[in-house]
Amino acid sequence: MPDDSKMTGHCLCGAVKITVTGDHRDVGICHCRMCRRWGSAPTMALDVGPDIEIEGKENVTSYRSSDWAERAFCKICGSNLYYRIVEADSHHLCAGILDGQDSLALKTQIFIDEKPPYYDFANQTQNMTGPEVFALFAPPAEDK
Repeated sequence: MPDDSKMTGHCLCGAVKITVTGDHRDVGICHCRMCRRWGSAPTMALDVGPDIEIEGKENVTSYRSSDWAERAFCKICGSNLYYRIVEADSHHLCAGILDGQDSLALKTQIFIDEKPPYYDFANQTQNMTGPEVFALFAPPAEDK
């Protein structure tokens, strides 16, 4: 019987192998300009937090795309691997690198206000604009 609390995946060339533990099956789509430029499409990813093991770390390169986050890819084949919120060490793993994707479900779309008009997804999802995302995840303002 397969272990439903574990998923595996790898980059296109296989130099980087990923194992995720825990029940992470919800896929979110990000339509922001940076994600679309990064992969020439919206990014589809699972929030796996710190529940990730990486084999072949010497083949992972990252780019610090903002003050708080980095984007990682295989330095051999160029496959996008994950978006990581640095301070929290929280990984958003690119869904396309996972084996056995039948158990995944599209749940959310963020930066929906930045989505270009040339594509749409038929799935019913929770949709959030960029300002709504920042309001939800921004650190609380200090009391004065």
